Amino acid sequence: MKLDPVSLRLFVAVMEENTIAAAAAREHLAASAVSRRLADLEAALQVALFTRSNRGTEPTAAAFTLLNLARGVLNDLDGIASQMREYGSGVRGHVRVVANISAITQFLPGELQSFLALHPQVDVRLQEQISTAIAQSVAENAADVGILNHGNYGERITLLPYRSDELVLIVPTGHLLARRKAVRLAEALPFAFVGMHPGSAVNNQLMRAAAEVDLPLRLRIQVTSYDALCLMVAAGLGIGVMPRGSASLYRGTLAIRAITLNEPWAQRRLMLCVRAEESLSSVARLLVDHLRNPPQAAATP
Repeated sequence: MKLDPVSLRLFVAVMEENTIAAAAAREHLAASAVSRRLADLEAALQVALFTRSNRGTEPTAAAFTLLNLARGVLNDLDGIASQMREYGSGVRGHVRVVANISAITQFLPGELQSFLALHPQVDVRLQEQISTAIAQSVAENAADVGILNHGNYGERITLLPYRSDELVLIVPTGHLLARRKAVRLAEALPFAFVGMHPGSAVNNQLMRAAAEVDLPLRLRIQVTSYDALCLMVAAGLGIGVMPRGSASLYRGTLAIRAITLNEPWAQRRLMLCVRAEESLSSVARLLVDHLRNPPQAAATP
């Protein structure tokens, strides 16, 4: 048995309008077309829905039962169409995001909160990775959107402007450099460092910069998070380099100071990473647009 939603809708109209003529006028159809649909529906269900006489049509007991069932089915169908429209417009769905620790600690908490407040039916799945892994995840379609440091990652991805940040030197409050407002990296290299994990953008930058001034980088400890770095620095186990916005989260609770690094590479650009703008799903496009132009409150770390 195949029930036609159009016939069910016309049946409901007849029941609600009490006559075929009124239902036909409501649905902008000829009365004969509505009568034919009702006859087809009765044939499919193998039950009489109306008794017909010179005085018109009268619904049977089966018709009243079908009325409630038909309304439920039609509501369900309308719900399906509505939800699919929401997916199509991007207000419902999921988007996979991979981002580096700098973006996660400085910008994304507020920006994702404001995005999900606007689009509560969207499921954002966020994972932390280093920049090279982020580029690979997006290129291989393991993620929809990435946030990484500006660089050359090949032609399989597209980079879009996102945010700027600044690397600073983190030292214990009692350190010899703690009273300085700004330092060059060469002045900090005689001291032991707490570094980020191998492969991280900050660790790679420190190694390159140390090599350029022909001085060794003495990594006493390497950690995987900025909070661990700050804890180790506060304990006097070394000094470190991290984004200023991330350091601001810990300066009030730990005995550390953030000192400006007087180096051109300390000014960095973070980029959004996608395979191609035109290939973004509607929900991923919504998120990318939001991240590029967030509400002002979310844009301030």
